[in-house]
Amino acid sequence: MSGETVGTEESSGREAGPDARRREQRGWYFYDFACSVYSTSVLTVFLGPYLTSVAKAAADADGFVHPLGIPVRAGSVFPYAVSVSVVLAVLVMPLAGAAADRTGRKKPLLAAAAYLGAAATAGMFFLSGDRYLLGAGLLIVANASLAVSMVLYNAYLPQIADPEERDGVSSRGWAFGYTSGALVLVLNLVLYSGHESFGLSESTAVRICLASAGLWWGAWTLVPLRRLRDRRVAPSGEGAVGAGWRQLIATLKDMRRHPLTLSFLLAYLVYNDGVQTVISQASVYGSEELGLDQTTLITAVLLVQVLAVAGALGMGRLARTYGAKRTILGSLAVWTLILAAGYFLPARAPGFFYCMAGAIGLVLGGSQALSRSLFSHLVPRGKEAEYFSAYEMSDRGLSWLGPLVFGLAFQVTGSYRDAIISLVIFFALGSVLLARVPVRQAVAAAGNPVPDRI
Repeated sequence: MSGETVGTEESSGREAGPDARRREQRGWYFYDFACSVYSTSVLTVFLGPYLTSVAKAAADADGFVHPLGIPVRAGSVFPYAVSVSVVLAVLVMPLAGAAADRTGRKKPLLAAAAYLGAAATAGMFFLSGDRYLLGAGLLIVANASLAVSMVLYNAYLPQIADPEERDGVSSRGWAFGYTSGALVLVLNLVLYSGHESFGLSESTAVRICLASAGLWWGAWTLVPLRRLRDRRVAPSGEGAVGAGWRQLIATLKDMRRHPLTLSFLLAYLVYNDGVQTVISQASVYGSEELGLDQTTLITAVLLVQVLAVAGALGMGRLARTYGAKRTILGSLAVWTLILAAGYFLPARAPGFFYCMAGAIGLVLGGSQALSRSLFSHLVPRGKEAEYFSAYEMSDRGLSWLGPLVFGLAFQVTGSYRDAIISLVIFFALGSVLLARVPVRQAVAAAGNPVPDRI
């Protein structure tokens, strides 16, 4: 994603007046409103436990299914599918980004990625019986489509907001996403807990919740597609495939001239992988190991949604006193304690699970928000777009190892407790790597002013 292209797009974006820009911003918020329901209702709450139950229905007497003749524990199907979806996203994201940069036609690409993901999610209504391969395939397509669409969605931000506006615009989009996630979870809770009064089986209620997330995603995506506009860009003459991978490789090579920035990005990649895996696998752990029902899981995720906002604000205040690095290190210590407590959680004790969910909510938003802000200090001037492209890849595109480790741990031991405690390595290693980064020196080496507290 070349600096020349970005500059051309930004200037064309500012040709529009402030009213037109605000209209685009309001439309932009609604893509987060549209797609966040997939992350909360599908990936975090319903699909993990349900796909696991479908895989168990297809398993042999020893609890194994055999995709392509490979023996896989039924309980490992969901984390393996998540891991495969992220690997697929890694391959596609640079291509989509380069195609958007070369043609300036982000909107058709965003529409294609969004509606492919929404269709795959809506198709989960047909996930029943022993069709675990159908479920795994739809998950891979939907999850990869979401990651690709988010790259295109985020690429609009420099076009629709001046530099001094971007923090506020980005934060409002984030708030829209949390709002829709919480709203739809409440509706899911009403449907699931009262499914008998609606004349529905439990399985049918879950499939409706899954499919409705796809319909929500597709319907609300119409708002940004109507309000966002494409900008003309200077043609680069490069093919999308070659340009996308060449730009990513060139950015990583440039980072070698800033080894401290690269060291922070490596630390973030490791501990963020742990964060993403805990979020995606917590419902499976709660249902399969702790024997908790879906109503408990839904309300626990609602608790996470609410406390994540408060936690982000609270950790922001701590960072002003103790610095972002120390605050992030403190949050990683809390993440480690959460996993240790999760390992010893008694079965069928929702109160303890709610306590764990509350702790996750308090550190979730803050650890991610502070990581992004700390990274912004380590980016050399004039390299913001390409460095944050690599950061986005780390954030959304490289979180495949955690689900793989979780799935392998369960594959080998047959215990979800062993699988959840295996994730401690990501927070321990990430803490060590982050602690070794001299952030004040790293900021100065990037040519940026060093804040009093960092």
